[in-house]
Amino acid sequence: MKIRFLLNILAASLSASVFCAPLTWAKASSSDQTLTVIGYHEITNKQNALIPEYAVSSAQFEKHIEWLKKNGYHFISVDQLLQAHAGKARLPVKPVLLTVDDGYESFYQNAYPIIKANKIPTVLAVVGSWLEPAENQKINFSDEIIPRNAMLSWEQLKEMQNSGLVEIASHSYNLHRGILGNPQGNSEPAAVTRLYDPKTASYEDDLHYQQRITEDLRHNNQLLKAHGIQSPRVMVWPYGRYNLQTVSIAKHLGMPIAISLDDGADSVKSALNQLNRILVDGNMSTNDLAQEIENRQKNLGDNNRPQKIMHIDLDYIYDPNPAQQERNLSNLLDRIETMKVNTVYLQAFSDPDANGSADMVYFPNRYLPMRADLFNRVAWQIQTRTHVSRVYAWMPLLAWELPKNNPVANDVVVTQQSGDSAHLNMGYKRLSPFSSDARKTIAGIYTDLAKSVPFNGILFHDDTTLSDYEDASPQAMQAYASIGLPSDLAAIRSNDADLQKWTAFKTKSIDDFALSLAADVRQYQPFLLTARNLYAQVALKPYAENWYSQSLEESLRRYDFTAIMAMPYMEQAPNNAQFYQDIVNRVKKYPNGIKKTVFELQAVDWRSNQKIPSDEMAKTIQSLYEQGAMHVAYYPDDPIKDHPDSSVMRKAFDLKSSKLIP
Repeated sequence: MKIRFLLNILAASLSASVFCAPLTWAKASSSDQTLTVIGYHEITNKQNALIPEYAVSSAQFEKHIEWLKKNGYHFISVDQLLQAHAGKARLPVKPVLLTVDDGYESFYQNAYPIIKANKIPTVLAVVGSWLEPAENQKINFSDEIIPRNAMLSWEQLKEMQNSGLVEIASHSYNLHRGILGNPQGNSEPAAVTRLYDPKTASYEDDLHYQQRITEDLRHNNQLLKAHGIQSPRVMVWPYGRYNLQTVSIAKHLGMPIAISLDDGADSVKSALNQLNRILVDGNMSTNDLAQEIENRQKNLGDNNRPQKIMHIDLDYIYDPNPAQQERNLSNLLDRIETMKVNTVYLQAFSDPDANGSADMVYFPNRYLPMRADLFNRVAWQIQTRTHVSRVYAWMPLLAWELPKNNPVANDVVVTQQSGDSAHLNMGYKRLSPFSSDARKTIAGIYTDLAKSVPFNGILFHDDTTLSDYEDASPQAMQAYASIGLPSDLAAIRSNDADLQKWTAFKTKSIDDFALSLAADVRQYQPFLLTARNLYAQVALKPYAENWYSQSLEESLRRYDFTAIMAMPYMEQAPNNAQFYQDIVNRVKKYPNGIKKTVFELQAVDWRSNQKIPSDEMAKTIQSLYEQGAMHVAYYPDDPIKDHPDSSVMRKAFDLKSSKLIP
């Protein structure tokens, strides 16, 4: 059980790490000095390893060291990094911070001699609960009982520390394990999971979570000091999982440097408490290491790797019968593996009355009824049991139907009645983005989601829009007046200058709000990516920006991805092939337009309630790839009726390599 859990977590971290961080995070000033952080686990032969998949032989380790030195890289110490970050010194060219996790005894036997011979400063992260038992006792190594002597002794640690080459870092006291993360029994990383109590059917609250993490990190520091080890200045997060709350706790306890397994380029001027790291596995050659370093420094990642996306309605998985629900989930996981998609957009809300607005959700929260505590379960199973690298939480921005006893439920978007506005009837109730109370409530919903389970991105639903007859609510009218617009929407529409100003203001207000929610979520999911749905008409007709308060240009600039709903049956396009071609050609006009655009296909013709044939969908994907498209999604996936056909879709997706495209 232990090995499976460790491999699942490390695989999830590693698969995410080969992708790039959000573009808003990834860009460092050209004057900043690039820093490479490399992480190892066991330096031993696979047959002697506790986790063979991440074991690196001493010969392989030495080859990596020799290659780095030969190619002009210079190993640096924690002192050097702190001095350089403070502007008191400058690092050598091509600096490398070498780290090794867990504190295995094999480090002393197999790695330390190489480190001494080459005079390499090294950060060694240790887990206090694995060191505390006496030499002849056993330890609980993530739910597997192993001998204490599999870990370094206190004498070995002190010897290496006193050499001046090895800096002992904290890897927590007892967070290198899984804890109960949901009612279904998933074991999830202790540092970022809110502990689920089956007796009370409740989750750990903010206060108790903070206390648990603080006490763990403090206890580890005290344990190390009691055995003659310097209080750690570096925190290396178990499994690479962390949030900004844990970062703050570590800094408060004297650890200004914190290291994860996230991707993206580091620099001397980066925030030291969020350093990204290359995780070395047992099969990484020097060529692989060189490529990984180059990819990170160029910030190649999600936008440069073709995304093959399954857009999933959690309503298909939900069933009041837990056994049937698990069977539905199992079918979904099998489809994901068969189809070999690498990204999932996963519904986090529910609309049982089908009025277009979310009145229930699939995660614990303070504002809406929970249909089932299911998002955590499904997202975690996808991350640990499939090859999917990114799970996006699919969420409405405005279309929330709050309980009637919540006064904010009345702060809704108001549509100005007009005989010619029927074509823009959005069809669902939305909270007004101009109501401060509505924004606070929506932010609370997103915060509650963010605490529920690790995920990688947010997909903002197609309700991220206002028509050219909206919003006429009192709060909205006040906002328009503040920028000098008339108090009558008809008057605004009749004046081209006012109409453009109004459209731009609404578009910016919506996008600002969406991205502020993403910033809130990043407190819990620090490397969150953003995607948003965009109506096809906005990509096809420039004037459509006025109809929807959406801008293709602004969306491509501000979000990591724009998922254009390339759905010709929904749009009643006279020629499907021309419809797709026109969208592709429009996207190509923008810098990085192709790399930041997802072409989202429809699997159902909702006007006739007929399924789009799988072969037709596959031909469309092939055609999009031939025209240069990189990222393709489809919606919805029906795992119950096996539509679209997974084998047909697999062949279509396989036409595009998943390799990075510079």
